[in-house]
Amino acid sequence: MPNVPDHVPTDFLPGAVVKAADALAGAARDGIACAPVRTLLDDGDIEAAYEVQRLNLRREQATGRRIVGRKIGLTSPAVQRQLGVDQPDFGALFADAAVPEGGEVPTGRLLQPKVEAEVALVLGGDLPHRHCTVVDLLRATDFALPALEIVDSRVRGWDISIVDTVADNASCGLYVLGASPVPLSELNLRSVQMTMTRNDEVVSEGTGADCLGGPLNAAVWLASVLAERGDPLRAGDLVLTGALGPMVPAVPGDAFHARISLLGTVGVGFAAEGDHR
Repeated sequence: MPNVPDHVPTDFLPGAVVKAADALAGAARDGIACAPVRTLLDDGDIEAAYEVQRLNLRREQATGRRIVGRKIGLTSPAVQRQLGVDQPDFGALFADAAVPEGGEVPTGRLLQPKVEAEVALVLGGDLPHRHCTVVDLLRATDFALPALEIVDSRVRGWDISIVDTVADNASCGLYVLGASPVPLSELNLRSVQMTMTRNDEVVSEGTGADCLGGPLNAAVWLASVLAERGDPLRAGDLVLTGALGPMVPAVPGDAFHARISLLGTVGVGFAAEGDHR
């Protein structure tokens, strides 16, 4: 996505889209969650929600933030049941949202964090076709990594519909990548097994098949949708393919570790209350 001028024009957008974007941006800026934005948009109008998302992404880019990839959300039936939706969505990943593997999330960095484990793909080639195939994806992918996505919602109490989460950049927060890349030639991503612990207690389990039938299926869906929208995935992009199991709330002092068979482990901690490092 190209850089934009410091002033991001909104005159061409519907007023409801601007109001929803302002509410979400204000919540992120002030650290106070807002009311659901579906009350401002026509409930069920996913395209209007993506307009909200694009506006706030342009605003973030105008401050110098850099988009380095995309995330797919709502791929796990378990997560779909948690949020009451029945289709995937997508959002953008920023470079400064990466947390080092084994690192710590400062208190107050996020509003309502939850953690989920997933497979990350790093692309070595472009995916420009509107009807992307698995073969296209396999040829374009350099390697896979285990990942944790720390999702967040700017909407109070996670009271969200698909319109709310799409508008809110697919509930993006932060992400953590494992340190050992694995080529896809050594993996069957559909059959990988995931176990995630919080403070050494197992809190989430799943398989590759729980992610839209397989992480490659999810990535093919994303590549096709983005190409159709004229904003295709490119070489160097990071793709978080979606949760392999239920997302789990995080509070200060928590430590999460995930193991994904054949891919390895990845972990992150949350600073104790009052620690704002």
